[in-house]
Amino acid sequence: MMKERKVILSLGSNLGDRKENLSTAIRHIENILQTEVRSSSFYESTSWGFESEHPFLNNCVSLFSDLSPQDLLTSFKTVEKHMGRKKNVKKTRYVSRIIDIDILYVGDTILKQPELTIPHPLLYDRKFVLIPLLELFPDWIDPLKKQNIEALIATCNDQNEAILYEK
Repeated sequence: MMKERKVILSLGSNLGDRKENLSTAIRHIENILQTEVRSSSFYESTSWGFESEHPFLNNCVSLFSDLSPQDLLTSFKTVEKHMGRKKNVKKTRYVSRIIDIDILYVGDTILKQPELTIPHPLLYDRKFVLIPLLELFPDWIDPLKKQNIEALIATCNDQNEAILYEK
């Protein structure tokens, strides 16, 4: 059995009741992994990487788990599927969705595999990830870049803002 590590996720939703979708995902994660989840506030932002008339609601959450990164990925894909996330049939990189769960960090793990890269390779380009992450873990040091979240935000080129939606 692996040592229990802090797992940090980014959650997003831009279809349906976005707030309820995020809350439901958190409950499912708690139930599947039998752990307590800590959440940042919710932040609203425009879509990133594609055009959508539906703004996103995002947050970051953390939990502790001894599962491997691959087993965590399988668990989170199960939650997405259970909540009705559809396969991207358009084959475009990004589409609107009920729920999106991205693994940002698993402790200080650095992993690069075809189906999973940790830290998440795009987190550095997304204010909708970095701003809730700063709220949740202002002292977190990124294991790859060896910088805190404020420094990552300072170098982020994302022009979209992440606006506090609800604490």
